[in-house]
Amino acid sequence: MLAPSLYAHRLGRAYGPDSSGKALAGALASGVDGLETDVCLTSDGELVLLHDPLLSLGTTLDGWAHEHTAAAIVQARILDRDRVPSAERPLALDELLARVPGDLPIQVEVKAHADPDLARRTAAALCERYRSGPERRRLEVISFHSAACATAAVYGLRSRLVVWADYAPEALAAWAVSRGVTGVSVEHFLLSPKLASVFRLAGLSVSTGTVNDAELLARITELTGPDAVCTDRPAGLRAEALRLEDPSSSVALVDPEFATAGSGRA
Repeated sequence: MLAPSLYAHRLGRAYGPDSSGKALAGALASGVDGLETDVCLTSDGELVLLHDPLLSLGTTLDGWAHEHTAAAIVQARILDRDRVPSAERPLALDELLARVPGDLPIQVEVKAHADPDLARRTAAALCERYRSGPERRRLEVISFHSAACATAAVYGLRSRLVVWADYAPEALAAWAVSRGVTGVSVEHFLLSPKLASVFRLAGLSVSTGTVNDAELLARITELTGPDAVCTDRPAGLRAEALRLEDPSSSVALVDPEFATAGSGRA
């Protein structure tokens, strides 16, 4: 089985709170092919790493990310899985780029709750900042919002639309190609051989997520061979996949405490 690249979902949420410095450090230390994180636009035009635009869902702040300055947001604390304030604070996108090796790919998911215009402005702010520098080569804008993906493509950055439906894939592929979008991310429970074939025939790359189980990874890889897979636990999943393929393998689990994790998205 030719394993796809494994990207650390939310910078590796098995290793620390969502998109935190602790999660990032764990993912980098254990080995990873790429990173995935979420980004929100602040009231002063900055970009901070937050899974949810509604701050009370993931931090000690209230209100919406676009209503607060970056300085206020990065002073908050990220909530852990039990919704208890952790010692970790939200990171700015600039901070992430400064901490990560320059050759490591990064998927940046634009978040903007039910607001396509905010999604477009978020993508535009990201592209304006990085389109002329070396970071553009490793950044890929992904989003559930087509406006964000199309905007990134106009700026010449790679973009990937997250797909939640399995109907009319030919029409979706035609739209993506016409807008300059270079890939799609299909939820793993929807990613069938037919969908993968339609998108690849259109010249689009195909990724999926969030996968945390080795048997699920093996089935997805066998059926559709995605280019990349998002996972909370890249090191542990890779080790388990190798053990599943070769039961005699002595590869150790890097994060056995997370070995029974399931899968979920976004």
